[in-house]
This record gives sequence, structure tokens and C-alpha cells, in this order.
Amino acid sequence: MAGPVQSIERAAAILRLLAGGPRRLGLGEVAASLGLAKGTAHGILRTLQHVDFVEQDEATGKYQLGAALLHLGTSYLDVNELRSRSLNWADALAARSGESVRLGTPLEGSVLIVHHVFRPDDTFQTLDVGALLPLHASSLGKVLLAYGTAITEPAQQPELEAYTRHTLVDPRQLAQALAEIRDLGWAAEVQEMSMGEAGLAAPIRGHGGLVVGAIGLSGPVERICDSHNRPRPHLITLIREAARAISRDLGATRW
Repeated sequence: MAGPVQSIERAAAILRLLAGGPRRLGLGEVAASLGLAKGTAHGILRTLQHVDFVEQDEATGKYQLGAALLHLGTSYLDVNELRSRSLNWADALAARSGESVRLGTPLEGSVLIVHHVFRPDDTFQTLDVGALLPLHASSLGKVLLAYGTAITEPAQQPELEAYTRHTLVDPRQLAQALAEIRDLGWAAEVQEMSMGEAGLAAPIRGHGGLVVGAIGLSGPVERICDSHNRPRPHLITLIREAARAISRDLGATRW
């Protein structure tokens, strides 16, 4: 069996690098980040630019992801059964809860946001579709870890990143939290990924009852939790009802 093609691996690494950063990157930054010679990085970037996977800013010469790659990602999401089955229920959950709703699936040790419904108010919000969240610090991720859906479990890694002072970074504490999630059927994050923010999530099951994703809502901690930082019961009910409805649409017979 033939081995991996190095040029494709390098191209994929460049695309991941551009996707993961908040800004455009110059040739030198790309080459240094990936340990490539500038000539090699430039050749790959020019090829990616030729097929519209990468765009170069004329003023600065820096690179960003191109429109063709975005179209491919959107096409994937459009045919993703989990997302298509969840659209109406996610909209209803946002309307009933008054909070932002996101749908997540595992991807390379993170949570990939495949659908995002804005909070139904006039505040400024940023679309999170395509964003990657940490497994151990997000309610969506903890659901995927608890039910064994995530491919890579952070508890097996030597060190977990602390996003706030509330992030669970001790593997034993995380394992205990995941066991509680399996008992309760839902997960919470209270200022674990971002101070002042909280979230709830519940598992979505497919055929055979296997967990295939998670749906969650998030917002300011004072709206998600009571004065003792405990998740509000009516929001837990709403998130679990939405997860069950999507699971039924996906053919799950138990949850």
C-alpha cells in the first residue's frame, strides 16, 4: 500500500493553519509555523491559490482561506444528515430559551460547530459555524467525551489547557465529571471556557442509540444559571427535549 503524499500533507497543514488563526498570515509566518522552507511553502500556497482554496491580499501579500474552500465546507454541511435533521429543532430551542444554540460533532480532538442559531435579540453576534471548541472545557465537548463519541480523549493527554480558573484540567476530576454526565444525561460548563459565559448540552443519538453529536445552548452565566451557579432546570428540560426530538428524527429508539 502506498504511503501518504507529502505535498498533500503539507497543503493540508497550511489550510489548517490558515483556518485556525484570527488573521491573515504572511509567507514567512506560514513557513516558520510549519517548519518549511520559504520556497516550498510559496509553491504550495501558489497552487492552493490557483484552485481558489487560498486568497492573497493584494495590499499586504498575506494569505487567507479562499472562497472555493468555504463552498466545499458549506456543501458538506448541507448534506450532513445530523445538521439537516436538527435545523428546525435548533431554531425552536433558541426561540424558547432565548439563548444561542450550537450543534457539535467531534473532529480531530475538538468539537466542530456545524450549525449555530443566533440568540433571538438585537445584540451583536458572530457566526460560529466551522469553529473548533476544546473537548474538556465546553459542554458540547464533555458530552462527546462522556459517551465515547470523540476520537481523542483529553484525559489521556499529559496536560489539559486551562482557559479559566474553573477549567477542569485534572484528569481524575474530568473523569468524574464525565461519569456524572452519563448519569444525568446532560452536561454543563460554567465559566470553564470563558469568564462570564455558561452553557448546557445534551447528546444526540442515531440508529442503534449511539451518540453522534451534541446540541447545546450558551449565554451569560446569570441567564443560564441561578445565583448559586447551578443550571436553571427549565433550560435543562428544553435542551434535553430538543436532543430527544432530533434523536427520534435520526432513527434512535432509546436515549
